[in-house]
Amino acid sequence: MDLSSEWTRKALAAGAIMVTLLSYGVIQERIMTQPYGENQERFKNAAYLVLNNRVVAIFIAIGMMFHYKEKMKNAAPIQNFFGVSVSNTFATLCQYEALRYVSFPTQTLGKCGKMIPVMIIGAFISGKTYGLKDFGIAGAVTAGCVMFVLTGDVSSSSEEADSAYGLILMGAYLFSDAFTSTFQDKLFKGYEMSTYNQTLYVNLCSALISVVTLIYQGEFTTGFYFSLAHPDFFFNTLILSASAALGQLAIYYTIKAYGALFFATVMTLRQVISIILSCVIYRNPLSWGQILSAALVFTVLYYKDTVMRSGHSHRAPPAEELPRRNPHAPPSGEGENRIDIKG
Repeated sequence: MDLSSEWTRKALAAGAIMVTLLSYGVIQERIMTQPYGENQERFKNAAYLVLNNRVVAIFIAIGMMFHYKEKMKNAAPIQNFFGVSVSNTFATLCQYEALRYVSFPTQTLGKCGKMIPVMIIGAFISGKTYGLKDFGIAGAVTAGCVMFVLTGDVSSSSEEADSAYGLILMGAYLFSDAFTSTFQDKLFKGYEMSTYNQTLYVNLCSALISVVTLIYQGEFTTGFYFSLAHPDFFFNTLILSASAALGQLAIYYTIKAYGALFFATVMTLRQVISIILSCVIYRNPLSWGQILSAALVFTVLYYKDTVMRSGHSHRAPPAEELPRRNPHAPPSGEGENRIDIKG
């Protein structure tokens, strides 16, 4: 394999995203919807999974900061990281819990509808304005998501399936995730900090929130004992946490090396494949109406993230009009294209 070839490196970058995020999706659905052991026990404590993922992310962030010889000191006051952590943790809890009530394809497509919450929060908190094309794209994606819900079964394979409650959880996830992005952006703009510095301290705060949540629920040891009783569950949680953390690193590298256009194409393809895998592995069949509505959503998203962005890239503003960018902020495009690997 010729690693000096740009096409080889692109293929490896795309492959890394595919493997990590597809693994994340498959294992996430396995943990939250399928039983373990002879007694067919189901794991129901999403806060334990959040804590696991936060601990792995902390160690990876520390490793990356050592690698790049960054200072370990927090770049912003600790309380500033808690705003991100609270919305981040709540979003992840809603994401995991929703899988007990709605199918994985429904959740995957529902995540595409986060443009509406982002636009609402951006308008009221950050004072952003949007054009007719932005509203048209958001409306088309929302219409596709609504069609998906109305034209087929969206319930989870879990024994607790309740699609209405699951859709409420998905709505809560979308809005809390939009708040997370806004808070992250404010941190990067307000302080000189690297991606890994924010990753470390946000995850430290989120881990603390998860521990408090587990203690409050009286289930701090539940996940530990479940792992002892079901080694395959413990193995699944390790894969889930590792996939989440490594997937984030693959995303950062891909956007930095090859830009948002290439990344958007990979992510759109990843979402399509993840839905297909869920249908095959966990028997979540789609109706023809759902297939057509999903195709509409992914076509609109591909247009937004490739055709529109490509057009903007050919009309660069004069140098004096270019915004000043924090050199330590995430790569361009990461904010609106990132997958939710915060879990």
